[in-house]
Amino acid sequence: MSKLTLQHPNTGIIKNAPLGFSWTTLFFGALPALFRGDFKWFFIQALLSLLIIPAPIFPFIYNRIYLQRRLTEGYKVRFPEGKDLAALKTRLRIELPVLGGN
Repeated sequence: MSKLTLQHPNTGIIKNAPLGFSWTTLFFGALPALFRGDFKWFFIQALLSLLIIPAPIFPFIYNRIYLQRRLTEGYKVRFPEGKDLAALKTRLRIELPVLGGN
């Protein structure tokens, strides 16, 4: 599994954002969202599972949702070395601001 290291430029808080398929969401349902402090998506996933609506799409989209949330909160990519950010931007279709970059 690949991940990006993100850092908030004002607070210095560092977060890891996994990329691609979420195996933890596949096996543990809404719990990864709860452990990441993503309460909105925890409740959405938990509610859907209580309503017995199958949610097999969440393992495919949750990591992207989490990354987008962190970026909107102001986090930036901390260490892009070894990662082709241009290819990631194209694959994810998300603008990835780099810490200390433009």
